[in-house]
Amino acid sequence: MNKKIRVVIARLGMDAHWRGSIVVARALRDAGMEVIYLGNQMPETIVKTAIDEDADIVGLSTLSGNHMVLAPEVVRVLREKGEDEAKVILGGAIPPDDIPRLKEAGIAEVFGPGTPLKKIIDFESGSI
Repeated sequence: MNKKIRVVIARLGMDAHWRGSIVVARALRDAGMEVIYLGNQMPETIVKTAIDEDADIVGLSTLSGNHMVLAPEVVRVLREKGEDEAKVILGGAIPPDDIPRLKEAGIAEVFGPGTPLKKIIDFESGSI
């Protein structure tokens, strides 16, 4: 039997948006993944939940511009706690110039506005 992919989805910090993260969470659930939706959280809480839930993927969402600080912090804390397997992905309004630095910081993939849901599902399906 195949292992069901476990995904933790959170909005970074106090980011006020919600629609994109809900749409992605529902699409992943409908694709057969187990989704744990946290809403707004800071990196330490996101990491604790990812560890507690044995997440394969941590999906972060942002529109407020906090992605260059908080997203790499999620990766750093995960690795600090020995969680080298969980992939961290990021979605939202990310300037293209930030993407190389985010990937250098350990973000596995970045999905911007208008990314087809199938592309996100396919990426996550191939992650484990």
